Amino acid sequence: MDKLRRALSGNDQCDEESGIIGQADEDFTVMDQNTLSWSTRIKGFAICFIVGILCSFLGSFALFLHRGLTVFAVFYTLGNGISITSTCFLMGPCNQLKKMFAPTRIIATVLVFATIALTLFAALHLKNPGLALIFIIIQSLAMTWYSLSYIPYARDAVKKTVESCIT
Repeated sequence: MDKLRRALSGNDQCDEESGIIGQADEDFTVMDQNTLSWSTRIKGFAICFIVGILCSFLGSFALFLHRGLTVFAVFYTLGNGISITSTCFLMGPCNQLKKMFAPTRIIATVLVFATIALTLFAALHLKNPGLALIFIIIQSLAMTWYSLSYIPYARDAVKKTVESCIT
């Protein structure tokens, strides 16, 4: 448990950079290390994660109650955003951003953020439920691929499974 706590507590120092970015990076590191206790981090993570899941369920209920695909798209996307943000409580914002934009998952991260933006754009601005649904499907796949990047060898296992199903 202590090893997990050290890995997720944000005690890793961010790389020092010069200028404003380096100062902001150091500020995040100080904030990560000093402001929240471990129990507060766990509570913050749990609350944000549960709120994210509830938003996704509310969107699903709106869909089944025939409130429209737009309401579903907004609540589902909001739930995903809150769920991703919840992990900042565990690792701290600096470490979370470093892990999200690591070379092994940068494409998945960009795809998740792009589909979140495109889903909201299609639902709220274009008011096109069909296009929003397509972006929701892509968003779900991107979130799954992004989540698998945190599990060792999970992506390889999924690739091999899909390849064996196709051939």
